[in-house]
Amino acid sequence: MTKEMHTLAIAPLGNLESYIRAANTWPMLTAEEEKALAERLHYQGDLDAAKTLILSHLRFVVHIARNYAGYGLPQADLIQEGNIGLMKAVRRFNPEVGVRLVSFAVHWIKAEIHEYVLRNWRIVKVATTKAQRKLFFNLRKTKQRLGWFNQDEVEMVARELGVSSKDVREMESRMAAQDMTFDLTSEDESGEGKSMAPVLYLQDKTSDFADGIEEDNWENHAADKLSDALQGLDERSQHIIRARWLDDDNKTTLQELADKYGVSAERVRQLEKNAMKKLRIAIEA
Repeated sequence: MTKEMHTLAIAPLGNLESYIRAANTWPMLTAEEEKALAERLHYQGDLDAAKTLILSHLRFVVHIARNYAGYGLPQADLIQEGNIGLMKAVRRFNPEVGVRLVSFAVHWIKAEIHEYVLRNWRIVKVATTKAQRKLFFNLRKTKQRLGWFNQDEVEMVARELGVSSKDVREMESRMAAQDMTFDLTSEDESGEGKSMAPVLYLQDKTSDFADGIEEDNWENHAADKLSDALQGLDERSQHIIRARWLDDDNKTTLQELADKYGVSAERVRQLEKNAMKKLRIAIEA
């Protein structure tokens, strides 16, 4: 579809009832008028003719879109998708075929609405194959009562739609299912009601609970051994190690420690080295 054709898309962005009234004000075309406009578009690329063909058929899109009101989707969106299908039909319409535009456009209008419904009716796409699409849009019409089909009804629907009984059961189950959020809702977190959010019971294969416990135990064990090893050092060596390695806020320099103990910085470095060696031996023991 060309950019110019896209600009002809009339979408019900404001009040829906006002849009429908406006769509119904456009006069319907006679067969002769429609053929003349279609020929101008087909042979000359006349976009004014295309616009007139589209505007005069908007009422049919509204009529078709109303049949899909039961899927819980905004009527304005259904009409807008149907208008896209109408524009595609107008662009492909051949006036020499000998049929009216509305008969040709029904397929394109429904195709766009179907695609929109399938994309938005559920988070997970409910129908992907041709047979599943047929079932999805016909099952609701076929069902005469609330509740699940009995076996006779399943077989009847399967025969009428040319699918297997298994396909009917599977689609019925899909249509009865409800979307569920993966994470907890605010109501779940507050403790109101029994939550079944998948986040509570789906396995996280990226995490190993046993490894986490083992790591925590090892860290606690290493910390205990370090603490015991520090106790085996003299007071000055303990202070040097803590000041140089264990104090997170402010690392003390060799010179600062040398000034504190009245020795050279080289002597502090030797004391630090000897203390670290003793710690390593004690921890590895």
